[in-house]
Amino acid sequence: MAWRIEGTYFENCNCDMVCPCSTSGLTAPADQDRCRVLLAFHVDSGQVDDVDVSGLTVAVAADAPALMSEGGWRVGVVMDAAASPEQAEALGAVFSGRLGGPMGALGPLVGETLGLEVARIDYADDGRSHRVRIGGMIDIEVEDFVSPLDATGRGVKVSGVGFPADTLAAGTATRSRVSVFGLDFANEGKNAFSAPFSWAA
Repeated sequence: MAWRIEGTYFENCNCDMVCPCSTSGLTAPADQDRCRVLLAFHVDSGQVDDVDVSGLTVAVAADAPALMSEGGWRVGVVMDAAASPEQAEALGAVFSGRLGGPMGALGPLVGETLGLEVARIDYADDGRSHRVRIGGMIDIEVEDFVSPLDATGRGVKVSGVGFPADTLAAGTATRSRVSVFGLDFANEGKNAFSAPFSWAA
């Protein structure tokens, strides 16, 4: 099954700043004993086989060892309630990794699937500010860093990352609360990344 999705994403984890997991290809340990992270993906345009999945959002919550390459991740997916059954099945196949692509490459690291929730997802990407609210379960807002020493105002970027995009904007969470799949964490003031993404397989 051929597919492609494009859009914007952001994440918030409990590393202090500029997560070493992402910037080392998962070979350096996180700042804390466990990595607790929420990734939100908004699909601006996308097609999975013959199913149009444009305009929908998916969130992935995970709990992993500090050295993420060790595997044993615990992962759950929240699907946009606006998705039809066909759209939900298509996006579920992409974000579970069943159809390959970037999520498929992470599949061997997942030790436990925590489940699938369906909820209304409110997602916003306003340049340097990124927000997601999912029912009473998730409420996160992050801001990209802009160095006061940077006359261009372009913001701090990390390149050569690979997943979920090659270049990520670094930032921090101004609001963070997650309570889903038995995972409860609040990463306010902690690391954030954001970027446009484009996946296909």
